[in-house]
Amino acid sequence: MDVKVQNVGFLKMFSQTVEYALRAVVQLAYKAPEPCTTEQIAEATMVPKAYLSKVLQGLSRAGIVNSQRGIRGGMSLSKSPDELTILDVVNSVDPIQRIHQCPLGLKSHGANLCPLHRRMDESLATVEKAFASTTLAEILAEPNNSAPLCERVDQNPYVNLTTPRSPEN
Repeated sequence: MDVKVQNVGFLKMFSQTVEYALRAVVQLAYKAPEPCTTEQIAEATMVPKAYLSKVLQGLSRAGIVNSQRGIRGGMSLSKSPDELTILDVVNSVDPIQRIHQCPLGLKSHGANLCPLHRRMDESLATVEKAFASTTLAEILAEPNNSAPLCERVDQNPYVNLTTPRSPEN
C-alpha cells in the first residue's frame, strides 16, 4: 500500500504514538471480538508495522489489549468497546499533561497560573473530559458517511453508517 497521509495540523497536539494507538484500538474495536494480527492492523490503519508493534506492546502492558498466540492468535481488546474510552488509550501511551505549575518556572506564579496558561490548562481539561466520556463503541456507532479509518465495512454490530454503500464501493 503506497498511500500518503497528509499530516493535519491539529493532530500535532497529540503525539504520533497517541494517533497510532487510537487508530489501532479503533480497528480492534471494529473487528471485536476477533483478534487481528499486527500486519492486519498495520495495513488497515496505515501505521508502519515496526512502530505499531511497539505501540501494541505499550497497550498490552497497560491492559488495553491482549495478545493471543497460535493459529487464531493476534491482538484483541481487553474489554468490550463500550467499556474503553479514548482517554484510557491516550493515558496508556502518552498521558495528557495538565499544567499545575507555571511552565516558565516563575516563582511569583507557582500554582497560580497566568491567564494564558490557565486557559491552556482549561483547554486540556476540556479535551480530557471529552475523551473520558467517549467510548470506542461510540466512535464506531456515530452516524457518518465514512467507515472507521479505511474503506472496510463488515457485519460489526457497532458500525452504523447513515448512508448505505453502493455495490461499487
